[in-house]
Amino acid sequence: MTDSPDDGDRDWFGTGEPTEASGIVGEYMTLRRGAEADVLAMQMGDFYEFFGEDAELVGEELDLKVSQRSSGGESYSMAGVPVDDLAPYLKALVERGYRVAVADQHPVDDGHERRVDRVVTPGTLLDPTGDDAQYLATLVRDGDTVGLAFLDVTTGRFHATAISGPDAEARALTECYRFAPTEVLPGPDARTDEALVERLRERSDARLTLHDAEAFAPGRARHILGEQFGDGATESVGLDTDAAVRAAGAALGYVAETGAGALASVSRLRTYVPDDHVALDATTQRNLELTEPMTGNGRSLFAVLDHTETSAGRRLLREWLGRPRRDRAELERRQGAVAALAADAMARDAVRETLDGTYDLERLASRTASGSAGPDALLRVRETLAALPALVETVEGSPRLADSAVADRFADLDREGARKVREELAAALTDDPPNSLTAGGLVRPEYDDDLAELVGRHDEAAEWIDTLAEREQREHDLTHLSVGRNRTDGYYIQVGKSEADDVPDHYEAIKTLKNSERFVTDELAEREREIMRLEEERGDLEAGVFRELRSWVGERADLLQAVGRAFAELDTLCSLAEHAVRNDWTRPELTDDDVLDLRAARHPVVEQSVEFVPNDLQLDRDRRFLLVTGPNMSGKSTYMRQAALVTLLAQVGSFVPAREARVGLVDGVYTRVGALDELAGGRSTFMVEMQELSNILHNATEDSLVVLDEVGRGTATHDGISIAWAATEWLSSAQATAPSPKVLFATHYHELTMLADHIDTVENVHVAADEQDGDVTFLRTVRDGAADRSYGIHVAELAGVPDPVVERSREVLRRLRDEEAIDVRGSEDEVTGESKQVVFDLGSGQFRGQASADGGEGETVDPVTESVLEELQGVDVEDTSPVELLSQVQEWQRRLDD
Repeated sequence: MTDSPDDGDRDWFGTGEPTEASGIVGEYMTLRRGAEADVLAMQMGDFYEFFGEDAELVGEELDLKVSQRSSGGESYSMAGVPVDDLAPYLKALVERGYRVAVADQHPVDDGHERRVDRVVTPGTLLDPTGDDAQYLATLVRDGDTVGLAFLDVTTGRFHATAISGPDAEARALTECYRFAPTEVLPGPDARTDEALVERLRERSDARLTLHDAEAFAPGRARHILGEQFGDGATESVGLDTDAAVRAAGAALGYVAETGAGALASVSRLRTYVPDDHVALDATTQRNLELTEPMTGNGRSLFAVLDHTETSAGRRLLREWLGRPRRDRAELERRQGAVAALAADAMARDAVRETLDGTYDLERLASRTASGSAGPDALLRVRETLAALPALVETVEGSPRLADSAVADRFADLDREGARKVREELAAALTDDPPNSLTAGGLVRPEYDDDLAELVGRHDEAAEWIDTLAEREQREHDLTHLSVGRNRTDGYYIQVGKSEADDVPDHYEAIKTLKNSERFVTDELAEREREIMRLEEERGDLEAGVFRELRSWVGERADLLQAVGRAFAELDTLCSLAEHAVRNDWTRPELTDDDVLDLRAARHPVVEQSVEFVPNDLQLDRDRRFLLVTGPNMSGKSTYMRQAALVTLLAQVGSFVPAREARVGLVDGVYTRVGALDELAGGRSTFMVEMQELSNILHNATEDSLVVLDEVGRGTATHDGISIAWAATEWLSSAQATAPSPKVLFATHYHELTMLADHIDTVENVHVAADEQDGDVTFLRTVRDGAADRSYGIHVAELAGVPDPVVERSREVLRRLRDEEAIDVRGSEDEVTGESKQVVFDLGSGQFRGQASADGGEGETVDPVTESVLEELQGVDVEDTSPVELLSQVQEWQRRLDD
């Protein structure tokens, strides 16, 4: 996350304070300071110019040529782009995190003036690159309540909520990670909390912008929400906390102040309850690789599932994976749609083929409403709306789809309104309109009476020009005569050199070429002026007609957004159905019972690249905690993660990779899988591990699913076992204050497996391995009971550890198990040359030293200590009085001290 820069520290032109500059440079600097932006693009005629360090910045970022100019004896850098080409450069700067102000040139009575009309930021860019949502987030803290708002100006989606309680801040940060905003505005109470700001930076790559504190005032926030949605809007949508109102109002106010013009597309404010979705903290989303792989050559769940045809469908699929639902009715509706699409391959293919020719209607609606849509955007609206009748026909023509939730998605659409918009655009726009509004040929002449009359006059003048050459040839008996036009000479008559001396007197020579001569006549010049005037009038008239048309379409942004959402959802459901059919996935049974029962389940990503061994898994009220043991690399992590992913897929509404699946809805999935040092943040591997464990122990409920892949491995063995032991007791309800979650816990601490004999809800399972004649085969099959060992040395051998190290490891392991003395190589005595030896005491878990490697026993303890130990073992505590015991202990302490 990047902060807003302190522009006061920048020496823009290398010549002292900016206030000393004058002329164009001074005007630029004045506008630049007032805009509170990182970069200013100032219009100067047909170009947008950048000066000083701004020019150097855009030159480096955008590969623009930077020149050096002088003004008032001072030198400065300068770079520019044509007015019509600003958009891609602007987009590139903003997507790299810069806040860019745009100063346009406006005519006034005595010339022109320049003013900043808009400031484009990462959260207010209307036409971003890529499929991802473009959320602007605001965060307000009010006591133990945090208000959140997320506004995507590219689609008009606007969500707000309030989270209360001692863990409100942590849950709010999880929501920020889930929505992945590109820009965050912390409120005045939040921005002063350095710890919170630092956590915001850790959780997001978004730009952190310190917006005007007054924008977060409750009264101002309610006023702007009322202006946008009507009086009483906050109450009608259930926005009943000041924190949420302040967050939502500040988001709207920020968009309005930047001048992005996107508020016209924001027609609905939706409140949501985070608890309606499955809690997925940042750690869990990363560990399960939902949308991003953890390694460069890995694949995410999103990448595997993505068979969408549209950018809006991809955006929605990503959103569903990041925000699984707890609404069983909604999930079963999605399941029904996926089942119907999976069952009718021909209809599914027809739907996908039709969607393949559509565009992102939600974003087009936003650009149209904001007034930034060009001819190409309206053409795409027309083409996309034309797909609606075909999709409806396909759905209604398929008995399976017609009787499913797929048909329901089209039932509420205003199809008649969509038809009118499509027909209006078809009647107005030509099939291949120019990009420029004033180039002519944008609007069909028959669409507007004034335009039709103007085009008629233009056509008459053009026809006179078109037939001029034939008339002149015939009248003046000139064979090599033609009429042309270019930017330099305008319209001209061109005559070959052989006939140039025979032209009539009223021909006025204007240019001599190698093989011809160019002439003009008074009548031709007059016709040219007439045509140019008509073309200019036509361009202005068509531009006006287009703007009125765009405004008319923009007023129907709600309709376009609704159709766009329907297309996106249909695309996403088709993607899930396509994947289910290709990979033999099954429809899971959703239940409110506390159960996870999977038969022949597979990992949805791993099965794409290897021959997968399916496994069963059963968790219920009586069997809630599985201790998973087994060899390294045998598949313990895969087994546990596939359980989490199947659960999440079921709560997305998807089919799942299993022969049968019965899934009880969960309120959250929590994982602790491996850890990396975060030394820059002052956190070691073990500290990260413990913080992740702490989060789970504090937040997991009886309706949660917990996946622990090793706990306590980052510290000393006894400390690690102790922590893992206590965590197992806590999560299995042996010591917890609330019913336990469903837990999968993989461990190499075989000492923990005995807990299954003493805690009713804990069970042991292991990933089997087969060893014959020293060769080990990982069977990838999960069976009941605990594993007897981890086969770590075998894994070391597979990893290519040198043979001498592997063989030495086997020897040490055998001696450790048999409690035999181990010679410590490299510890030879300087006098005798013999190695020292140690013996591992399984009872104490420590090594006992030996004198030498010659087989002599050597004394492991001194005689006094040995005698004290013997006396201690011989004491009969039951028959000894407390006074006598205390006296004896004091005597032992004295002897040991001596």
